[in-house]
Amino acid sequence: MAVTVKSARELALMRDAGKMLAEVHEKLSESIKPGISTLEIDTLGEKLIRSYGCTPNFLNYNGYPASVCVSVNDEVVHGIPRKDRILMEGDIVSLDTGLIYKGYHSDAARTYAVGEISEEAKLLIERTKQSFFEGIKMAVAGNHLYDISNRIDEYISQYGYGIVTDLVGHGIGKKLHEDPQIPNFAQKKRGLKLCAGMTLAVEPMINLGRSDVEWLDDDWTVVTEDGTYSAHYENTIAITPDGEPEILTLL
Repeated sequence: MAVTVKSARELALMRDAGKMLAEVHEKLSESIKPGISTLEIDTLGEKLIRSYGCTPNFLNYNGYPASVCVSVNDEVVHGIPRKDRILMEGDIVSLDTGLIYKGYHSDAARTYAVGEISEEAKLLIERTKQSFFEGIKMAVAGNHLYDISNRIDEYISQYGYGIVTDLVGHGIGKKLHEDPQIPNFAQKKRGLKLCAGMTLAVEPMINLGRSDVEWLDDDWTVVTEDGTYSAHYENTIAITPDGEPEILTLL
């Protein structure tokens, strides 16, 4: 496993890439309302990314055909935007996107309510987001990678939700996906020791029901096997020399 440690110059570029992506997400969030198509969200996302002079890193990545993964309700990740997929009142929608700035990647995901949603859907979104913040309390130099995984699992398990095990977080930098892989579920081993300059994309994917998922025939869209809602929350973070990690994709 080759985990890259970024220099001060590289971290500065990733900080810029993260800030721009955070702004893209803020603007995309304003578009989430009943009646919009998932394709319209993707079109807006690509336009915003390019307006910063950046490149969408998801577009054509291993053949993925869009700039924003737009996943609705029981779609966990990698939903392909479509003109005929219209958001409706009561839906939840996850937007996962990223950009490349001067050769460096940022990656972040958010799940939003479409109009008024059920209380259980609201709690799923809130708790998935909180599980990220619980996990990164352990993202401290000197701790071990799986301390993050174990903390996320410990927090989520009390609610009886399913933690997706087929998909995990990852390192990030000059490539969108770098070592190490970052599970969101408990591990028996400790994993590598964290050190300042490591940059990670931590991304809990949490299901209202069971953890089991399956891939649709498009070979991209991952859905819950039991048809329950799923939420996703992700940020790119940097391990710092002095305690708390820096979240690069939050304003």
